[in-house]
Amino acid sequence: MEARKERLSSLDILRGLDLFLLLVAGPVIHTFLRINSSPVWDGVRHQVSHVSWEGFVLWDIIMPLFMFMSGATIPFSMARYREWEKPGKAFLLKLLKRFCLLFFLGWIVQGNLLHFDFKLFHPFANTLQAIAVGYVFAALAFVYLGKRGSWIFGFICFAAYIVVFMVVGKMNLDPQSNVAMLVDKAVLGCHRDGVIWNPDGTWAWNEGYQYTWILSSLNFIVTVMLGCYAGTVLKDNSKAKFMRAILLALEGVSLIIFGMALGSWFPVIKKIWSSSMTLYSGGICSLALAAVYLVVDVWGKSKGLNWLKYFGMNSIAAYCIGEVINFSSVSKSLLFGLEKYTGDYYSLVITVANVTILFLIMRLMYKRGIFLKA
Repeated sequence: MEARKERLSSLDILRGLDLFLLLVAGPVIHTFLRINSSPVWDGVRHQVSHVSWEGFVLWDIIMPLFMFMSGATIPFSMARYREWEKPGKAFLLKLLKRFCLLFFLGWIVQGNLLHFDFKLFHPFANTLQAIAVGYVFAALAFVYLGKRGSWIFGFICFAAYIVVFMVVGKMNLDPQSNVAMLVDKAVLGCHRDGVIWNPDGTWAWNEGYQYTWILSSLNFIVTVMLGCYAGTVLKDNSKAKFMRAILLALEGVSLIIFGMALGSWFPVIKKIWSSSMTLYSGGICSLALAAVYLVVDVWGKSKGLNWLKYFGMNSIAAYCIGEVINFSSVSKSLLFGLEKYTGDYYSLVITVANVTILFLIMRLMYKRGIFLKA
């Protein structure tokens, strides 16, 4: 017996929108804002720059949404292991392969692997690695623990993070001395992202680097599991599609309310993946998925949106190509003659050309059926 594979267009389109915002729209907007320092653009500038510590803006949703969407696919890709196929060695090897590949790609993107200099190597410092941790634990919980057990496991991860901050960290939220940061410094040492190496071979902490990864993995897992719960709602064929969208929207509103309430005690801080931020961002992701699912899969209004699948169905390839490869040499070789006519806007011309090359590559891969699967 073989289960029919399901694929919702809304999942691919929303994931594609997330990657398009990061890899195409983002570079263009940032380049434009560097050229134009007018206060007129301060509102846009605020929304496309990560907050310094507490708070949440548009740019802060990109990573949580990427992780959330990876979890939303689990009920579709792993359904057979719950329904009719006993998970065995092949299943575990598949998860291990995904984990290792995502970590390896994360090393290429942000781990400085291609420097071939061990002192610059960062073993845990990238979104793909956060997804690797969250996805593996969420998938194991989904397959082996069932619906109720998954909820309990997710709650344990969520509660454990809070307990560590309360008991060990004494609710210290200083960017450089909170317990999540101290764990990273102790475990990763000189290989923590943001470390400054001096010419004499000594190193020091970069006080401006505030992201944490190891303890924050507890809430990375929760974020992916929230996506998994959302995917379970969308896969529930016992309910009408419109009702699934409503339930997902209600879940999103509830998470936002709980996140804001918790934020009065434990603030929304993305850089340490605080508990309130986990709920708040999960709520936004749920609402976004509900909206896209309603439009695309319930109302069937996908016209003008399907091109986002170029990125959404090949998200890992898009992320790695967009973050690793600099197309400026190609763009400048072809468009250098425009510099004298465009002045300060020449950098914007090059950026537009760069992202256009990326877009064409992703379109070609989609048309040829070339997809990077982890």
